Amino acid sequence: MQFTRDFFNLLLDFGDNWRIKGVEPNHLKKTVYLDLEYCGTKYFDPETEEEVKLYDHAPKREWRHLDIWDYKSIIRSRVPRVKCTDGKIKTISTGWSDKSDRHTYSFEIKVIDTLKACKNQTKTADLMSCSFRLVNRIIHRCTERGMSRREMDRMPFRHISIDEKSFKKGHKYVTVVSHPLSGCVIDVGENRDQKSVNALLDTTFTSSQLEDISTVSMDMWKSYINAAKNKMANAEIVHDRFHLIKYLNEAIDKVRKREVKDNEVLVNSRYALLKNEENRTEKQQERFDQVIISNLEVAKTYHAKESFKTLFDIHNNDTDAKEDLTNWAETFFMYRIKELNKVILRMLSHSKGVINALISKFTNAMAERLNGKIQEIKLTGRGYRTFKNFRSAILFFHGGLNVYPLKW
Repeated sequence: MQFTRDFFNLLLDFGDNWRIKGVEPNHLKKTVYLDLEYCGTKYFDPETEEEVKLYDHAPKREWRHLDIWDYKSIIRSRVPRVKCTDGKIKTISTGWSDKSDRHTYSFEIKVIDTLKACKNQTKTADLMSCSFRLVNRIIHRCTERGMSRREMDRMPFRHISIDEKSFKKGHKYVTVVSHPLSGCVIDVGENRDQKSVNALLDTTFTSSQLEDISTVSMDMWKSYINAAKNKMANAEIVHDRFHLIKYLNEAIDKVRKREVKDNEVLVNSRYALLKNEENRTEKQQERFDQVIISNLEVAKTYHAKESFKTLFDIHNNDTDAKEDLTNWAETFFMYRIKELNKVILRMLSHSKGVINALISKFTNAMAERLNGKIQEIKLTGRGYRTFKNFRSAILFFHGGLNVYPLKW
């Protein structure tokens, strides 16, 4: 037994003031219980760290620890309580677990690593042999911990992105504020109306930070535009390439849906038209070639999109960009394709933001990747029922946060 205790004391490091005094395996439950006791000679107030006297020991509690081989390990201990100078009786800080938790920091770190690897809370709970509720609580705790460690008021912001993301059926949206250069999410707000966006900007940035923002990237959602004008007076609005091409892709798909009823060549052509050339399969490329040489409106709409994409590569000033945007709009508006014309009129009504996108030197590649990563969170999590859960997941995985607990 002494060898067993010594072995586990070497294997499991709980700090200099703690030692394992007993080991009790349960082979039926495939669980091993480790009795841990405090062996330090001094006691400290958990809040002030002032040296105080021992009062008694709290009733025995259990904490989930890392598995030992294929056995669950449970820590059992009676943690010392001390009488502080203010007369209050407090439980000392263990250093290996938070006072309100029923798991150790080591277990929490393993859960965090598993979450980052599989990006799925249910799978993480299965792999760690714990409840989904525990994993969910850890992800919320980590998000709060990481956000509290940020020194937001000391960070300079020159460029930000504001985007929407649906998270629930029935047109439920969140607003995602991100940093396009680093690809990190700054914060997530509930809803996308102007009042909600204003509140999100006020709680995320200081007034001086809002004044220093020079570029804000977004789609053409009215509430975002108004919030940017009200809160970021010095910022140029940029309707970034990602959203502009998205509008044209949506037009292509709508035209395809309308024409597919009378044109067999459009059957199974959706992804052939929406994918980039390097991502098409051989069959999709064959289908694409058949569609693109046709005289169908969907082919003309596709040509309009490709022509628009070339505008991003040739402009250095807003005068030339405005002229070429107008020429592009006039050329393809004459095709009288209602779905395409709707997008063209929308772009012209927000021409300043579109022109800023054409002459901007900032790539939106990071924003596109971030959008895809958030979509991946939704798919692997099979949707989120509450805003709180969705926000925590986005910030945990893509907030660039320091989420790990600090042990002794």
